[in-house]
Amino acid sequence: MNGPVLPAASPARPRGPRDVPGRVAEVLLAPFRALVFFGLPIVGVVLLVVTVAPAALVGWGLARLIDDISQRQYALSNDAGQPGQILPVLLIGLACCLFVMPRSLLAVRWVANRTRLLSAAWCGVPIAAAYRPSPLERAPGDRPATVWLRYRQRMEWLLGDPGTWKDLFWLAVNAVVGTVLLLAPIAFAVGGALVAFNVSLHPVGQADLSGPERAGGALLLAVGVAALPWTLRAYGHLAKLVLSPPEHSVLEQRVAYLAQTRQESLDTGAAELRRIERDLHDGAQARLVAMGLTLDAAGRLIDTDPAAARSLLIEARDASGKALAELRDLVRGVHPPVLADRGLAEAVRALALDSPARARVTGSLDGRAPAPVESAAYFAVSELLANVAKHAGAQSAEVDLRHSLGALRISVRDDGAGGADPGRGTGLRGVERRIAAFDGVLAINSPVGGPTLITMEIPCVLS
Repeated sequence: MNGPVLPAASPARPRGPRDVPGRVAEVLLAPFRALVFFGLPIVGVVLLVVTVAPAALVGWGLARLIDDISQRQYALSNDAGQPGQILPVLLIGLACCLFVMPRSLLAVRWVANRTRLLSAAWCGVPIAAAYRPSPLERAPGDRPATVWLRYRQRMEWLLGDPGTWKDLFWLAVNAVVGTVLLLAPIAFAVGGALVAFNVSLHPVGQADLSGPERAGGALLLAVGVAALPWTLRAYGHLAKLVLSPPEHSVLEQRVAYLAQTRQESLDTGAAELRRIERDLHDGAQARLVAMGLTLDAAGRLIDTDPAAARSLLIEARDASGKALAELRDLVRGVHPPVLADRGLAEAVRALALDSPARARVTGSLDGRAPAPVESAAYFAVSELLANVAKHAGAQSAEVDLRHSLGALRISVRDDGAGGADPGRGTGLRGVERRIAAFDGVLAINSPVGGPTLITMEIPCVLS
């Protein structure tokens, strides 16, 4: 709810002409979905009143107080509307503005985001969102010291964000237009059912309807039921019309996101270069220097002490083998040969075989992703499997790979203790940064007690 950007959900999978069960299920579920959507206007009206009423109360109290001051009627009477009764109302309104309004505005944003999610899932209409980042999400040292400054920053963030006013406008539109759009087909269907089955709502007697009238009721019932999926899509398009952010806001958020991921990619690349330099300096380079000194000593002893020279040559041979092994490990850490030779799916299967936990790989890929995407996905899976062994305490894990809807999807599931959190230094933040460079997203579902399901999605095209 406080996040700066909520990307639009993936559009619903287009159904073919043979997907009859899916269409029947859509029609059967439409009344339930319409009633769930109808709950949103009810909650929205309550939130709209809770949000607007304190400001209106304060405005009314100030207007009456200023009017009384201008007429100098403080001590003339104690009738209704005098300061003795206006001040308590004004104080109540101010208290509500101070303590209730921030929470009600966040609740308004929550309702709008629920509308976006349900519109994408049930109406097939994805709706993007672009909110300004919260000033309270900065580092603790950058936060204002006093409660008043934090409150002022929060209110400036909420009231200065165009997305907040769009959400409030949506609550008003949804309460009127959305309610009519959702309930009209249900009213047609219920009315048609009463007529078709000759049911009377009058407490005395039963309706005596003719055959044509009952046939008309059946037709009305069918029209109401068949129209529900269409009205849900219309409701989704109405929500998109009101809630979609302006194009310049989306572009601003996109530029900020790309700048952030670019900087993180540069930092990650610099850290990787420092790691390679450190490994070369402390590992293979040191062994090669020592091997050179050993060969030099063997060269000086080969005429005077052949046995000692032979021993030094054996030592140099062992050192060269260890240096070669370290170089191979280093190359494998930069770009594993199995990944370059056999592709991502086989490389992940090799990771699963080397994992301490019992891991199996499901799914397949019909082609090769771009090399940078394969490398990022490989090391991300490697980190996740390492977390399964080190932190989750899991006995088994499952990795699923597939490519659908223009994106590489990799899911890692384990039966461990759960509670995975990117903020606790388990490597998840690094995985998130690694795939963010390719517009990838990381979804984590890890309740305490397990199981844990982590899904990565990276847009790409297979060759």
